[in-house]
Amino acid sequence: MNINIIKTKTLEIITEPDLKEKLKKGKKLKIKYGADPSAPDLHIGHAVCFRKLKQFQELGHDIIFIIGDFTAQIGDPSGRSKIRPKLSKQEVEKNAKTYMQQVYKILDKEKTTIRYNSEWLSKFNILNIMDLTSRYTVARMLERD
Repeated sequence: MNINIIKTKTLEIITEPDLKEKLKKGKKLKIKYGADPSAPDLHIGHAVCFRKLKQFQELGHDIIFIIGDFTAQIGDPSGRSKIRPKLSKQEVEKNAKTYMQQVYKILDKEKTTIRYNSEWLSKFNILNIMDLTSRYTVARMLERD
């Protein structure tokens, strides 16, 4: 069963019984992985994740690589203590292009779906943002830390 390959070198599987049930039914999983193109090159740490994503591809599952083009342009802190510098649209596009070249050294281009987070985040208006922020308390945000 695919579960052994999936579990190898995996830190945590949320709802493992659900995963086993989906695999028993032959369901294709959709695995999403995202990276902000804040620099022209991915670092070696990404390779660990891409190798695991490659295993999922080889098992017949769908890989969706999300490029954080929108968040790279606003300087998303992503849980860090320092905000990343804001990049221009041109810088983001240039970096995203090099990301694709690097990703395809490990993942199968034909079996990888590329999405950009601007597809949904750029549609947010102030009402959407306020609604989203109203769902989280300061205590919840500190809990993430």
